[in-house]
Formats: sequence, structure tokens, C-alpha cells
Amino acid sequence: FDFVAPSTFFKEPKPWMDKLQVLQKLASTKRSARIFKAIADPPTTSLQRLKGLTTGGLPTFIDVGNSFGAPAILEDNLIHQLASNGKRVVMMGDDTWVQLFPHHFKKSYPYPSFNVKDLHTVDNGCIEHLLPSLYEEDWDVLIAHFLGVDHAGHILGVDSVPMIEKLEQYNEILDKVIEVLDNQSGPGGLHENTFLLVMGDHGQTINGDHGGGSAEEVETSVFAMSFKKPPSTMPSEFDTSSCEMDLDQKKTCISSFQQLDFAATVSALLGVPFPFGSIGRVSPELYTLGAGTWNLENNIEGNCPNQKEEEWMQNYCNVLCINSWQVKRYIDIYSASSVIGFSSEDLLHISDMYAQAEENWSCSSENLLLFKDESCYSSLPLKRKIDAYFKFLLNVAELARSKWTEFDLKMMGIGFVIILISLPIYFLAMMTKSVNGFSPLLFGDSEVFVKLVFALFMVVIRACSFLSNSYILEEGKVASFLLATTAMFKLRNSIKREKMLVEAIVFLLLITILRFTIEVGLSKQAATSLFMSTHSSWLVEIDPGHPVWIYMAEIIPILALIFLAYLLYIIMARSSCHSIWKYVVLGTILCYILIAVHWASESDVLSSMLMLQGIGRNFIPRIIYAVGLGQLLLLAFSPLFHKDRDLESKMHLLIKTLAMLSSCSSTIIVLSGKQGPLVALATITGGYCIMRLGNIERGSTDKVAGILTFDPLSVTQWSLLATCLFFVTGHWCAFDGLRYGAAFIGYDEFVLVRQAILLTIDTFGFSHIIPVFGLPFLVARQKLLGHTDQDGRLLLLQLSQMYLMYGLITAASVIATILCVIIQRRHLMVWGLFAPKFVFDVVGLILTDILICLAWFYYVGRREDGTQLTTLDHRD
Repeated sequence: FDFVAPSTFFKEPKPWMDKLQVLQKLASTKRSARIFKAIADPPTTSLQRLKGLTTGGLPTFIDVGNSFGAPAILEDNLIHQLASNGKRVVMMGDDTWVQLFPHHFKKSYPYPSFNVKDLHTVDNGCIEHLLPSLYEEDWDVLIAHFLGVDHAGHILGVDSVPMIEKLEQYNEILDKVIEVLDNQSGPGGLHENTFLLVMGDHGQTINGDHGGGSAEEVETSVFAMSFKKPPSTMPSEFDTSSCEMDLDQKKTCISSFQQLDFAATVSALLGVPFPFGSIGRVSPELYTLGAGTWNLENNIEGNCPNQKEEEWMQNYCNVLCINSWQVKRYIDIYSASSVIGFSSEDLLHISDMYAQAEENWSCSSENLLLFKDESCYSSLPLKRKIDAYFKFLLNVAELARSKWTEFDLKMMGIGFVIILISLPIYFLAMMTKSVNGFSPLLFGDSEVFVKLVFALFMVVIRACSFLSNSYILEEGKVASFLLATTAMFKLRNSIKREKMLVEAIVFLLLITILRFTIEVGLSKQAATSLFMSTHSSWLVEIDPGHPVWIYMAEIIPILALIFLAYLLYIIMARSSCHSIWKYVVLGTILCYILIAVHWASESDVLSSMLMLQGIGRNFIPRIIYAVGLGQLLLLAFSPLFHKDRDLESKMHLLIKTLAMLSSCSSTIIVLSGKQGPLVALATITGGYCIMRLGNIERGSTDKVAGILTFDPLSVTQWSLLATCLFFVTGHWCAFDGLRYGAAFIGYDEFVLVRQAILLTIDTFGFSHIIPVFGLPFLVARQKLLGHTDQDGRLLLLQLSQMYLMYGLITAASVIATILCVIIQRRHLMVWGLFAPKFVFDVVGLILTDILICLAWFYYVGRREDGTQLTTLDHRD
């Protein structure tokens, strides 16, 4: 909305405002042009918005799953009605239209729309066909769907140079289009009766994303212009506009309407039947502007000064009569055929309102004719009729929003009970005797019991926070707060025992940095971002465009990559690992070098210095993917090449963990962008501190069988750290939290399966894949005393119990989310917030369970019966 409306309508002007000056100028100088604020219904993904705009119904949440492979719309819609009634429709731009309406266009020029890195292909295609089409007479409705602004937002954010350039380009295009239409709008001209709509299907957050239900995402704009002077005058009581002076000190008025009303309004203007499932009303202000495209200029002059207003009300009342009849018919059929439908009280209330609106009124053909008798008649009955229809249509829309979705409470209850049963199963399995009868005494130490209770308390507190939509919005901050609370607990023990104080302080500092990066969002910290331009004065006393700042932003990630490669090399050199593991680690070091070259070649600063322009923009990422896949296959089939006894020592487990993490890391880092190495270092630092602090209580007098085989608080900390990493990498539990650009690193064309895999790896890489495969690191580096013949079995028991504890924490969080969704199913934010959170958590739980199974098979493998495991390596 703030792309189109003058900046004077907002508290503070922003760089992206007042770029579409041609629309603002027309809205302030012509009575037949106006800017509208259009309010969309969440979720605000493009597919759902297009479906809502054309069907006139509310979006279906499950349609989000079809966003990358849209099936044809089967229900009645505006495009179907246009085609069925002989209207010739021409489409150009976003190919989603062709997927939704495969056989409805007379001509179409679709262009691929899913490569968000491509800002120009779709727009250039529209420009190529739009202006020539304006000189042709082979269409009645022309749709040109530009996409550059949407993609620029996804990749670079609203406050970016490409976004400003796109808006300026659109301003030039609109100027040319309006000039062509205006030049041919005279009597008998090609565009005498043309009606222009310039609109968005959804809004954007400051990061350029959409999909949720925030004000930024649901508020978009519509510019409407008739090239004829409207023949009728709308009564002032139906005008909801607010007016301000624009930058040229000219009065500009802006009205509001619901996107739900779009299909009904356009259907009325074009003279086609309303879509069967439409529950919107014909917008009075947009309808008045469109009336200028009709040949209704023979207004009767006489002694009636309000004749034009009465004529408008008579015409509009006739339209509302048909509109209300269609909505009432749809509600009746829906309620009769639906399993649940509306309640009898709701249906009775709707019927009463409709009967009141229809009182003493008939929708016969005689009433649909315009009354043009010479006598003056009062407009008061017409106003009452319009108000009654308004009340009916608005109440139906409100009722549909609040109760449209059908919830099967029985099935929801069964599903909740099934997943609830998993909690005691996890807990009992964690306590069950394992590994040839070896069983620890879980509560043999009171301090261990306190830590277990404290760890579970943190899990419960986090689960309870999901009941609040505000806490879900701030989930990353909640996780970092709880992680800091556990770190303070560890700091207390560190001070008490006078050891590992440095690790405790470093861990707290790390959490502080993570908390800050969650606030900022590393993925959007470009030099042109709003945050850097607003807060650079207190971040660094350097101008954001200063070369020092730019060099730091380019060089620091590469230095972090070099440091990661050095760490891998040192660990490999100091360990006596077999050749297979060395090959895997060497492959990762090679990938790190390729990533550095890839970033340097894409950098404006480094590419010119190192003469790397254009090297490997797509080629290098594909090599990295191929090497990563080869490493995983090598690890999977390693038992065929090297037959060793599984889990023979902690060092063996550590090497296997290092090999797996290194093979996964290169792909995850290249998809995460230049924040990837920094997040990887934060993960290593956090894991090292958690592991070291988990050994505080293990003194020389501890017995292996007298305490829990692992520190439950360490696993809880590892889980909370994983949650923090999800938000640190620029994600959040909403569909606008997906970093779609990552799916096209290394590729320009869209292939559903391939891009879905890359997007999944980017979304869950640091928060699920790395934490699950890295969990054995906490086992391999713990201090265990009592080197007996049971040590190998104890290592296996520790690993199994840690994975069960980690699964228990994940399942508890998902159960809390499910419970909250059940309780809040009628909440205003259910589709914008609670439902996306539910989807992300369920997908995360499924992915975690699959990864735990894969990790178990990888780390444990096939055990050979009767083989005695060796004692722990004395180098530990």
C-alpha cells in the first residue's frame, strides 16, 4: 500500500514511497481516478490471493501446499464466467494464471515465476506484449501480471536499490500505458469504455516477504481509473475515503475495501454472473468509477437536484439485490450439503437479515430497469434498502471468516491422544534396561535429579508459551531467554566448583550474540537494508556505504570459512582416522575453498580485485552439491570398505560424527549464504561449551552406575540452541519465513523436487540436520571413569538415551503446538500464525524422527553378537 499512497499518509516517509508518481498525480487531479487500500485475507501467498480474487471466497489454508504446483481451480470463478459469457481474456506474465485457468484465455504469454532471483524475465515479457496489445481489438479483459517487485522483496528486502529501480520502471510503464489509453479514449475511440486497474495481490513485510496475516502483508493497493467521467454521483454517506494533501499540496482521497469484494465488483461492472462461491459485496466506490465505462449519459434534467444520486442508488440497489440473492443461495446450498455447515442459529440470523432486506422489494425484471420517470421521489427508502443489503452481506462475510473452517473435534482429539502417548513411551524407553542388561541408576545422585527436573521444566515453560500468539511471534527470543537461563544455572555450578568458568562466560556471551542476531536477522543485513541505514550510527561509527564496512561484510565470511577448514584439517591431522574419513574431510575442505571462490566471484569488491567475474555462478554450487552427495554415499557404504567394530571407542564415535557433520556442512553453508560460516562457528562454539559444562559435576568420586549416563540439561540446551539457530538464520514459523532464494542457488530454472529439497535443507539445516547428527559429539567428549568391559556398551546406552531425550523434547514441543491450535482454532490469528506454526513443527518432528533413525543406523550400524567391545581409547 505504501508503494502507491502518497508519503503524507504515513507518519514517516521511506525511500520506497512516492515512486509511482503517475498514479498519485492522476488520483489528485481526476475525479475518475482513485487509490484504494485493499485488505486481503491471510494467508497471503500468491496462489491463495489469486484464487481469492477470482472466486470471491475466503482462502483455504491447505492451498499453501499447492503454491509450487498450482492445480486448476475447479470452483466457479471470475475468469470462468468471463470465458463462458463470450469475453475474450488475454493474459501475460506470471505463469500461475495458466496453471489455475488452463483453458480460459484467448491468448496467453506465461513466463516462469518461481525463480525469485530473476527480477526481469516476467516483467520484460509483460512489457513486450502489453503496449502492442493496447492497439489491438481482440480482447475484452487484459491481465498483465508483473513480478519484479515481489522477487526483489524476497531476495533483497523493500529498502534496497533494485526495489527502488523496479518501482521507477513501473512508473515509466504505467505512464506509457495511461498515455496510450488516454489518447484513444475519445468518443468512438478504441478505449472509450476502458477501465484500468493497477493492483497488488498481497503486501510485503519490511523484509519483502509475505504469507502471514500482519498489517504489512494484508494491506495492498488498487488504483482504479475510468477514462470517462462517471455519469452518476455517489452519495457522500457511502464515501469512506480519507483525504490528505500530497507532496504537491493537492488533495488526494483514499478509500478502503476488502479484496473479498473484488470478484463481485468486477463481475457487476463487466455484466457477467457473480461466481457461485463469492461472498463479497459490490464495492460502492469502485462500482461508481467503473460506471463511467457505460453509455448512460442521458440524465433527466428537471426539478430534482438529487436526480443523479437517486439514479446511482437505484442502480446500485438493483445490483446489491442480485448480489445478496447469490450469496444467500450459496450459503443455503453450502449448509445443506456440508457435513457441519453453519449452526441453525446462524442460518436463522442470516435468513432474518435477508428477509428484512428483501421486504417490499422484488428482483423481477421490471425492478432491474432504471426508473426514469419525471416525478421526484425520496431517496430515503433506497438508502435503507442499501443499508439492509450492506448489513446482510457484511454479516455473512464476518460469519464465514469466524466459522468457515470445519473442525472435526473427534479426529483432532484422536490425533492428539496418539501423539500424547509418545511422551510416556519416550520416557519409559529412556529408563529401560539396555545393552545386554546394563542399566544405570537414574536418580542415584540428587543433583542429577535436580538437573533432570530443571531441564523438563524448561521444556514445559517453552511449550506453555505457544498458547500466546505474541510469544509465538517472539519464539526465537523466548528460546534464547530459556537458553540463557540454563546457562546461568551452569555458571552457578561452575563458580561453585571453581572450574570451567571461561566456558560458562563464553556460552553466555554467545547467547547474547544469538539474541542480537535473532533481532536483526542476519539474512537481511545487506549494506542497503533498513536496519543498517537506521542503526549504523550506534553499531559502527562508519557510514554504511563506507568501503571499510563493505570490505568487512565481504571478507569476514570468507575468513570464517578458512578458519572452519583449518579446524577440520587440525582434527584430521591429530586423529588416527582411516582413509575413508580423511577423504570425506578433505572433500569438505575443498568445498569450503570453492564456496569462498563462489562468493568472491559474486562480490563487486573482491571479483574485480581477484579477476573472478562470472566464475562459477551456477557451476560451483552444483559441484558442492555433487561432492556432498558423494560424501554421504561414501559414509553410507563405508562398512563395505572398512569392516571395524562399531562404537569401539569415543574417538571412533567422534571421527564418525566429524565426518558426517563435515559432509553436510558445505551444502548447508552455501545455501545459507554468507551468514553460513558464522552460524557454523556459533554452532561449534555452543556445542563445545555445552559439552564442557556437562562435565562439571563429574568428579573423581563419581561412579558410572551411580548417576545418569548423560547430562539431561545438556541435551535441553542443545535443543534450545537448535531452535535459536533456526531464527538466527533468518527463518521463522510462517510461510514468509522461507528463504525462497536459497532454492535457486546453482540453478535458474524451476524443478519442483530439486528446489523443494534445496529449500528444505536451507530451512532445517542448522536447526535440525546439524543438531541431530552432531548430538553424539556430547557423548564422545564426556568424561567417563571406570574403564571396564562395559564401557563400549555404556557408550551405546548414552547415545540411545540422548537421542530419546532429544526426541522427547521435540515431541513435547509439537504436542504443545497441537494443543494450542486446538484451543485457538477460532482465534483471529489461527491461519496467519497458529496454523503455520503447527505445519512447521509437524514437519520438523517428522524430519527429526527420520534423521534420528538415520543417525542411529549410521553411528551404531550392525552389532556383531558375541564380540567384546574394546575399552576406551586412553588418548581421551
